[in-house]
Amino acid sequence: MANLITVIRMAALFGVIWLMVEGGAVVREWCAVAIVIVILLDAVDGWVARARHETSQFGAIFDIVGDRVVENGLWIAFAVMGLIPVWVPLLVMTRGFLVDGLRSSSYSDGMTPFGEHNMMRSKLSAWLTAGRFMRAVFGGAKLLAFVFLAGLSGYQAPGGPDTVVGALYRLTAVRGVGWFIVWAAVALTVIRAVPVIVDSVAYLRVKNAAERAAHE
Repeated sequence: MANLITVIRMAALFGVIWLMVEGGAVVREWCAVAIVIVILLDAVDGWVARARHETSQFGAIFDIVGDRVVENGLWIAFAVMGLIPVWVPLLVMTRGFLVDGLRSSSYSDGMTPFGEHNMMRSKLSAWLTAGRFMRAVFGGAKLLAFVFLAGLSGYQAPGGPDTVVGALYRLTAVRGVGWFIVWAAVALTVIRAVPVIVDSVAYLRVKNAAERAAHE
């Protein structure tokens, strides 16, 4: 059931992106609400997996795949719409490929991306990348950033400034806070990747050394 929810999230995302790119001001504003639902379903599938005792390494990895599809899809959509520079989705995608590729080296040893059995070597690394607090902060920043950008796309559409939401976007303070959150989310994307890369390299060195010693 949890994996099915992940599939539904990804399918819903494609529909939301299509509506946001092709729709008018009001449709795009409603897409902001839909984005909230799509992202919050990530918490639902985790809850369902624990409640139904369906937690597994595959489920954890598939959940990350769903997160990557949602995250990358939205950043790409906003770049295509001209709201953010194209280097943003390129940076996010590159970060995702690096982190997921390096993390996969530990899965054969029974480790998981998050939780107690991860490959982070220090408390700081574990707190930044696998701790619930920082994951919540990062997820919240991305959620608010995506909602802001979806609303901004509606504001920039014909008739956008005349809607109720558009009236909010006319305020400089609202746009300023929104852009701060967007760039904070991008910064956190990089900041949280650094410990994973550093600890992964160290982990692989130790693992390779142990394998060489076992064959000598």
